Amino acid sequence: MSKQQKIVVGVDGSDHSRAAVRHALAEAARRGARVVAVRAFQMPETWYEGYEVVVAPSPSEVTANVESRTRGMLRAVAEELGGTALAVPIEAVGLLGSPAKALVEQSHDADLLVVGHRGRGGLASRVLGSVGLHVLLHAACTVTVVPTTAVEEAVTEPAADAATAPA
Repeated sequence: MSKQQKIVVGVDGSDHSRAAVRHALAEAARRGARVVAVRAFQMPETWYEGYEVVVAPSPSEVTANVESRTRGMLRAVAEELGGTALAVPIEAVGLLGSPAKALVEQSHDADLLVVGHRGRGGLASRVLGSVGLHVLLHAACTVTVVPTTAVEEAVTEPAADAATAPA
């Protein structure tokens, strides 16, 4: 009996990463794989609340918050897709550091790495984002970059059609 395949997907809260999650869940449902969503973050040097500097949360508190929010997004996308996507085992991983480096590291024991065409940074364009380019060049597994058109289709398609749409 072979071990269950692992699909890693990079998330950052953007529509592009949400499209990547849709693709990863649909692909995992087809393969009988599990999905690990990775969200990397940097700790700010100073935390503000209103106009006052506040005590910064610990990295472990931020990680727990990031993982909780990511799990919520994964469940919401699985519910939108419905069907077999609801049965896909999901895991959320929050990592302190560079998104590109975190995804490359996670690719070492993955069967597939999925990223969106663009993320939160940079100019809105049809050019591949820096994280996508980095993982294409350095990942240890196959990489799928979900194109911008998948984001546009996800916004206009009814949820019922999304479960049967080709990925």
